[in-house]
Amino acid sequence: MRKALIVWGGWDGHEPEQVSRIFADILEEASFEVELANDLEAFRDADKLLGLDLIVPVWTMDDIEQQLVDHVSAAVQQGTGLAGCHGGMCDAFRKNVDWQFMTGGQWVAHPGNDGVEYTVNINPSSSPLVEGIADFQVKSEQYYLHIDPAIEVLATTTFPIVDGPHRLNGQVQMPVAWTKRWGTGRVYYNSLGHHADIVDMPPVKEMMRRGLLWAADGKTRAQAESQATGQVYSGMADSQ
Repeated sequence: MRKALIVWGGWDGHEPEQVSRIFADILEEASFEVELANDLEAFRDADKLLGLDLIVPVWTMDDIEQQLVDHVSAAVQQGTGLAGCHGGMCDAFRKNVDWQFMTGGQWVAHPGNDGVEYTVNINPSSSPLVEGIADFQVKSEQYYLHIDPAIEVLATTTFPIVDGPHRLNGQVQMPVAWTKRWGTGRVYYNSLGHHADIVDMPPVKEMMRRGLLWAADGKTRAQAESQATGQVYSGMADSQ
């Protein structure tokens, strides 16, 4: 049975416990053994993390020991998937650039705050992560992020929607959902999810379901590829 660890906490305004339960239900329906932890100490056991198929952080605005980040990073490099949403993954640890490098982006603003109405545009691509999902409207925070140019963008939104010092820069297409690689591990992020009801919206929940499962499949695929080629399975191998 595949194993997933969901670690939730930090700022309560993002409803981390409720969001974690939605993710746990998705994974349990897919026959995962799911552990929910409300303490960053869950990242302390490096060997345990290496044995997981998936790590799901749901933790906003806090500090973290460098060693704990190193443990998560090492596990992902060796094939453990990493997937999450909104501030629970890309506004988790603002002071830790290693976490930001691994996840592919960092929140910097949400002009207009909560309640902004905007469109999520699905990128036309052959990716099964967005196949069959149409553009949709959401009323929530619209995340402006600093992003890694290495990410593969699955969905975007258009800025500016509301007034602010960013307006004179003109329109920009801001990534909403993306994937990237970290060693042999797969990383998935979706900026939607300010509250649990947003995560529970059908298109958002389906995007997250696909992203969680895709990230978790990375270890099995990496192991199979290494066996087929006769190469030693290593997180430092080329992952493209």
